[in-house]
Amino acid sequence: MFAVLCLLLAPFQASPSRPPSVTLGIDRLLGDQIALVEGKRIGLITNPAGVDGALTPTVDRLARDKRVRLVRLFAPEHGIRGDVAAGDSVADAVDATTGIPVESLYGKSRRPSAAGLAAVDVLVFDLQDVGSRTYTFVSTLGECMRAAAEAKKPVIVLDRPNPLGGSRFDGPVIEKEFQSFIGWGAMPVTHGMTVGEVARFYRDALSIDCDLTVVALKGWKRSMTWEDTGLTWVPTSPHIPRALQAQLYVCTGMLGGILANVNDGVGSTQPFELVGASFVDGDAFAAELTKRRLPGLRVRACAWKPFYGKFAGQELRGVQLVLDDEHALEPVHTALELLTTLQALYGEKLDFEDDATVARHWGNRRFLELLKAGKSTREIEASFAAELATFAKVRERALIYRD
Repeated sequence: MFAVLCLLLAPFQASPSRPPSVTLGIDRLLGDQIALVEGKRIGLITNPAGVDGALTPTVDRLARDKRVRLVRLFAPEHGIRGDVAAGDSVADAVDATTGIPVESLYGKSRRPSAAGLAAVDVLVFDLQDVGSRTYTFVSTLGECMRAAAEAKKPVIVLDRPNPLGGSRFDGPVIEKEFQSFIGWGAMPVTHGMTVGEVARFYRDALSIDCDLTVVALKGWKRSMTWEDTGLTWVPTSPHIPRALQAQLYVCTGMLGGILANVNDGVGSTQPFELVGASFVDGDAFAAELTKRRLPGLRVRACAWKPFYGKFAGQELRGVQLVLDDEHALEPVHTALELLTTLQALYGEKLDFEDDATVARHWGNRRFLELLKAGKSTREIEASFAAELATFAKVRERALIYRD
């Protein structure tokens, strides 16, 4: 039992031989930026991945720091302590560790209440994103900024690295009709920004009149993926236990969200590393994908049986994505190659979710029409090239970091 426990804890221990090359926003806030919050009543939006460089949770650091007054917590999806399953509502509560009231941002409301904001002088946001607009934390950020603007409360974003790096952004820009909590702002599938830059993008592109301050990272460059930062990954949600899942989340999750009978590894011990179904021939699928030379990846045929979720107990076959080079990885291109390959091999067996669900994930109705028409990956990519170029110009104004 002791050996098993050690193995479980090992990934979350900081390595003394490799100090982080990047200083996080929380460490800078409580260091050279303390004047921003000193003596103020703080409302904190965070979860277990909101930690400092030594893995101390931000909520606990602020609660213990006599220079500030942490008076209210706001819980995103999965809750302040990460004990709520994906998609489940988070309840208002009292944090057992600090005794501080917790207001849910993933229940009946997705934004701080007027009463909650009245109790604080400043909102502090410290959530680790995975670089995709479908991950709800950047939607929570947008809702908090809008609520703060209405209440005339300042917002401080403690910046964190984008695990995919800051150079690549891709996919259709979501149309206003299909914006939702998995597509809150007018962004493509991957945005290539830190959460601080996303906040600046929201403020400028969506005209959110918010008193915004970003406590910037020190030492981060746009070319850096997570592995380059020297930081230890802490699970951002139950199905993102390692940085590997953050990097593969778009590759397979953009399939799992729109195909009712295709599994993206969720429910198994390898979430987002796998993609397959009961009707897939793993060897044939792997052979076709190998021909397509997925950047930064190799594939291998495999079989698995999920332990929980809608695929629990089903015998599935497909492929495992093996990440060799995170700098070469192209998540949206990979998702499209997986989809077009499945469509070519098993089009008559694929069970797509309703058109609106597909559009909420991929941004428009045109995407599914092109896919079902048998268009190639390159043809589908060409369909959103112009809107992506327009986004690039708006995004440029929000950027903080340069290589």
